[in-house]
Amino acid sequence: MTTTLSRPRTGRMIAGVCAGIADRYGWKASTVRLLFVLSCLLPGPQFVIYLILWLTMPERP
Repeated sequence: MTTTLSRPRTGRMIAGVCAGIADRYGWKASTVRLLFVLSCLLPGPQFVIYLILWLTMPERP
């Protein structure tokens, strides 16, 4: 578990946003990915939020 929200260089699928969120909160990356895919079935700005997080979350050194 990390103390800051950042995208990892390993273990990511597309941009590492879900893996970064999972690392930050101590969850499994597959759980966060599944929750994201399921949330896409609901109306809302999920893809926009993902893109914003992709652009604003720093990549780990």
